[in-house]
Amino acid sequence: MNLDSDNSTSISNEILTTSRSIIRTTLQLRREEDCLVITDPSTSEIGQAIYEAAAEVTDRILMVMMPEGNRSGKEPPSPISELMRKNRAIVIATVKSLTHTRARFNASKDGARIVSMPGVTREMMIKGGMTADFGALQREISSMNSIFRRRRDVKVTTKGGTNISFKTGNRWILLDGGICNRPGQICNLPAGRIFVMPKENSANGKVVIDGSWEGNIISEPLTLEIESGLITRIHGGKEAEDFRSILEMVKSGLRGTKKELVGNLAEFGFGMNSRASIIGNKLEDQVTRGTAYFGFGDNIALGGSVSVGFNLKGVMKNPTARLDDIKLLSEGKVIQDRR
Repeated sequence: MNLDSDNSTSISNEILTTSRSIIRTTLQLRREEDCLVITDPSTSEIGQAIYEAAAEVTDRILMVMMPEGNRSGKEPPSPISELMRKNRAIVIATVKSLTHTRARFNASKDGARIVSMPGVTREMMIKGGMTADFGALQREISSMNSIFRRRRDVKVTTKGGTNISFKTGNRWILLDGGICNRPGQICNLPAGRIFVMPKENSANGKVVIDGSWEGNIISEPLTLEIESGLITRIHGGKEAEDFRSILEMVKSGLRGTKKELVGNLAEFGFGMNSRASIIGNKLEDQVTRGTAYFGFGDNIALGGSVSVGFNLKGVMKNPTARLDDIKLLSEGKVIQDRR
């Protein structure tokens, strides 16, 4: 799709400024590179802004619009899948996520670096986590690397009732700072979190989700009791009922020992993005500075062995988190001085 440059006058300066940050800071697009922007009818204004920002860097830019999917993970139309394999730099600004599709996987395998912004809205481009200085954010996150070496025991508490301990079973991931400059790399925006996979069977205690659940503001705290890394009890409001239904539905489609792993505690992380806030958007909520989140279900993506066909996440407010002798968070504040 070719866009007349006069269209740029209809794009707000705030959205264009954020789009330039995505192209120049996050993607680090070069003049000689092919760049593909994928959008859908609901996000076309954002797609156009990103197109305009990329066109300031390279004339090898193409924008395509696809139908809005009915769920995240649905494959895009085959012509778009083919285009993704032919471009080295890709920005996906769509309502539903393409991260867990074969099209994205094949493009990454072929060396494309991809910035994905599922659920992005006009408001998110004007204020919030998208407007962060991702260069500075990545530097701050990377500077914390030494804290996580050789420390394994995590304890998370909140005044709302969370009290859970576990061991880490894999390395901490410190790459979600919003920089996507290596072939094959994929970056979700807004970015800004540090996360890890709890060691399987090691988690015991209680998790109380009081911020958001799967990108929806929580209506009543969702309480999950955990024993040996698995959910043993769920209580709360509508979210609890829905989650129980999902687990039962997933169990009905599994065989053997996999049924027992459906309630697996798969992921723990905390937000570092000071421009983000809990707004009911899955990505922005998880990166909000001083919050923490837990994920349940699959842990394959983090190097684990559980594959049960789903992964759901919930965000909690004002947590305190310790890693061995180090306090990472104190009632919703990221601890800067850890001496």
